[in-house]
Order: sequence, then C-alpha cells, then structure tokens
Amino acid sequence: MERIFPTKLGKGDTIRVVAPARSRAMVTEHDHTDIIERRFAKLGLNVSYGRHVDERDPLDSSSVASRIADLHDAFADPSVSAILTVIGGYNCNELLPFLDWELIRDNPKILCGYSDITALQNAILARTGLVTYSGPHWSTFGMRDHFDQTLRWFTAVMFDSAPVALAPSAAWSDDLWFLDQDKREPIPNEGWWPIHPGTAEGRIVGGNLCTLNLLQGTPYMPSLDDAILIVEDDFESHPETFARDLTSLLQLPDAVNIRGLAIGRFQKESHMTRSLLAQIIGTQPPLAGIPVLANIDIGHTHPLATFPIGGEAQLTVTGEEASLTLRHH
Repeated sequence: MERIFPTKLGKGDTIRVVAPARSRAMVTEHDHTDIIERRFAKLGLNVSYGRHVDERDPLDSSSVASRIADLHDAFADPSVSAILTVIGGYNCNELLPFLDWELIRDNPKILCGYSDITALQNAILARTGLVTYSGPHWSTFGMRDHFDQTLRWFTAVMFDSAPVALAPSAAWSDDLWFLDQDKREPIPNEGWWPIHPGTAEGRIVGGNLCTLNLLQGTPYMPSLDDAILIVEDDFESHPETFARDLTSLLQLPDAVNIRGLAIGRFQKESHMTRSLLAQIIGTQPPLAGIPVLANIDIGHTHPLATFPIGGEAQLTVTGEEASLTLRHH
C-alpha cells in the first residue's frame, strides 16, 4: 500500500484534541491546561477540542460511539490540521472495527500520541497507508520544566521536513511530574545501549510493544517486511514480560524480514538492565545479524522523541557508537 505523509504544521493551524483512550476529565484533575494552552499559543497553533473529550465512564474512558465521533469529526473538519490525543490508556483497540478508513485516507492529517494510541496508529498505517506520529500527548505539554528537548523533537518533525538525527538526551526523568511540578530531579543519561552491530534502513513500525501485539491476527496489523521496529514498554513490563512480548512479535511470519530494532528507555519500576536486555535479545533468531540499539528517548520516560510510524529510519550500530535518523516526509 502506498504511504501517505500528512502536510506539516504551520503558524495559524488548528489542532484538535481527542480522547480515543482515557478521558480528559481524568487528566484535568491535575489541571495544567493553562501551561498547555500557552505552549501551543507560543507555537502559533490554535487548539480545539472534541465534543466528547470530557465524558468519563467507570473505566475513565467514554463510549465507543463518542470516541469514534470525535475522531471522525477531526479527520472530516477541513479547518483541523493535526489531531493530538489527550493521553493513553487501555482500550484504543475497541475503536478499530468502527473507523471509517476511507474518510481517514481521503483526509490525511497529523495524528500524534503514544502508549495505547499505538493500536490506532498502526491500524491506520495498515488500513490506509497514512503515516502517524508517536510522540507527546496533549497532556504532556503540561510539563512545566524539563520539557525543552521533547518540544524540540516535536517541532522538528511537525513543522519541518528535514531528516531528524536523534542523539541521547543529557538527562531524563521518570516521575509523576503532574502531581508535583516543584519536586523533580532529572537523572544523568548514561547514553544509548548498542547491543548488536549493523546498518539498516527501513519503514518504521512500532510504538508500545504490548499494545502493538494486540493487533496480531487482526486486519489491523501492519506488515513487518523490511521494517525497522521501534518499540518501548512501561512500568507494567518487567524483563520477563518484555521478553515474552518481544518473542510473540518476532514469531510473526514476516518478522524474519525485519531489518533492525530500536528499543526505548525502560521505566525504573520495570527493573530492566542492559545485561538482561542483551540476554533477551540474544535468544531471538530474527535479531541475529541485524542492528539492535536500546535506551533511546522514546516511551514512558522524558524527554520523549517524536517518530513517524510508517516513516523511514536509518539505524547504524558500530561497537559502542550508534546513529538513528528519522525520515518523516
């Protein structure tokens, strides 16, 4: 299927905020909306909200009908240039049988979010060819401090067409920043973890690993043929579950043709180490002879790089040196 790259953002454009997983009402209990809206105003962007973003059921989400309506409205509205998700959650995959793929294909625009949004993003790639973006949620923009690098990566991908060469951040954080913005202590970054040497280029598939795996055996799973996998997982994934989930993905028939693997930084509660991850990687036959790089700035820690799901990546790992370049247009 031919890929579709959405038009980049420009000053004066409007973004639509939708809640395909958890409700905004849950997020605004820790209200940082003023910080968020000032940030977008500084970027020259207007912000609008889906009609149902504040609906909240006992699972902190809303009905399938409400979430589908807001997504369809956002894609159909010609005044909307980009769609940003409120936050992640657990139930994006409920929406997939009800989406109007033709509407999405005929009205291509930026869609950005991460975590549970992975299910929606990879399904859109599989069914329409539209490239979407794993990156900060609307709620992420409420981070008062230590947000500059996340914002630089976001604007580089959303406003410009030049390739983005990622580099390790100087420091990172893994904290409940939204509970107390005054008590945050960034951690010095030890850098990337080169695990397997090699050089590869390919189409990007990935996002949150356990969420991507939900698409296996459905019509919404993108092909892994000639892909560079970029995956991450959150605090609920410890080494044993990460190993099991990675094994499941790599046992798909077309996984034998993947070209490279990049893995995001693990949260502290996962208790993953470089040596444990190297052991896990070493047990995977499809990864033999291809480059593998870990501890990159994607996932559930901050800063958070924005990368194009369906775009192109070039990955090179040589000894303790590595490079990862994203092509998103």
